[in-house]
Amino acid sequence: MTKTSKHITVFEHETVRFDKGEKKITKDQFHALEQYYGEGVPFFDLCYNGVKFNEHVGVLQVGRTLIEVLPKADKIKTDESSENKWRNILIGMLKAVGDFSIKQTSSSDLKIRPNTILDSYFEMFIKEVEFLLHTGLVKKYRKTESNSTALKGNLQFSKHIQQNHTHQERFYVRHNIYDTNHLLHSVLYKAIRLLSQINTNAALKSRIGALLLYFPEMPDLKVTESTFNKIVFNRKTESYKKAIEIARLILLQYHPDLSKGHNHVLALMFDMNDLWEQFIFVSLRKQNKVPGIKIKAQSSKYFWKSEKGYRSTMRPDIFIQQEDNNIILDTKWKNLCGANPSTDDLRQMYVYSRYFDAKKAALVYPGDFGIRKGNYIKENSESESENECSLISIPVNDNIKEWQKIINKIIFSHL
Repeated sequence: MTKTSKHITVFEHETVRFDKGEKKITKDQFHALEQYYGEGVPFFDLCYNGVKFNEHVGVLQVGRTLIEVLPKADKIKTDESSENKWRNILIGMLKAVGDFSIKQTSSSDLKIRPNTILDSYFEMFIKEVEFLLHTGLVKKYRKTESNSTALKGNLQFSKHIQQNHTHQERFYVRHNIYDTNHLLHSVLYKAIRLLSQINTNAALKSRIGALLLYFPEMPDLKVTESTFNKIVFNRKTESYKKAIEIARLILLQYHPDLSKGHNHVLALMFDMNDLWEQFIFVSLRKQNKVPGIKIKAQSSKYFWKSEKGYRSTMRPDIFIQQEDNNIILDTKWKNLCGANPSTDDLRQMYVYSRYFDAKKAALVYPGDFGIRKGNYIKENSESESENECSLISIPVNDNIKEWQKIINKIIFSHL
């Protein structure tokens, strides 16, 4: 029987507290988040008797309580329909930038309506492991030592004398075994076991139980960042890549509550500034049909060097390159609501334009204020230069494919 769970939905920059408010956490859960914050996580800030979220969105699971943090770039009053809209937008953006590409198995999978992004990632991981089981788990050679009745492999003479002084019919040998017991499966098995403990979605419970039943049992493994750095994929193990990526995300973001033992923290959070940048880039790359245009992300150039030390670089979010018309885009996940951008942003775009030889630049926001043109002032003059820096707002659309077409049309028709 699946344990009961509590589901709290908030939007970015909102606060949850344990002493007041409709959306409350317990005092123990606050202390678990407080301890988690002390490890240097950037997903929220501590405030009086609670936490205040920032531009990071996604899911925090504290014990059996799910705190879902959704993005928001409009002034519409928050209600259930608004929550569903922004949940679908967030999942759609993640799919568009590639975080949700999954294989389809031949069996008819149970289709669930995910309550949170966490459920989506859990189902995605389950599908990947089901696919691996369906196609057959990869075997590898591994070295092992054993006290055997047959002489095979290399005789470990010192251990043989030590252990078989009175058992002359045995041999202590080191030899190779060809089986499924290797690092990839140890990581996946640990992730499956963790899912069986923290999953709160009843629709996934039986599928996780089936994985535990059919997946070969592996020895326990202490998982760290270095564990995944050791993994090298080849032609035979390429199909494991997505499952291992999700296992890495889940296992490394899981923080057990060592003091209380029941308010463990699992975080799957995304920086909306980074996601917005990737989404705009992927949308332009996908929809662009103009020959001779190169669209690059995070192109870098040196702009300063210390007398002693390394050179400093600058990296605009998106660089659109043509023969005679370079364009710089910088994305900002915030709604200006008709205000001017910050002076620092405008200065940054001016420097980008100079170094990347771009006569046109634009700051790209979510919103519906349209396009506001602007030009830089000439040096030592009060007249406008040819260097343009516009403000472009992209109306939010929960139809992701249609939204990508709109992004391409607005940006290229203007620039």
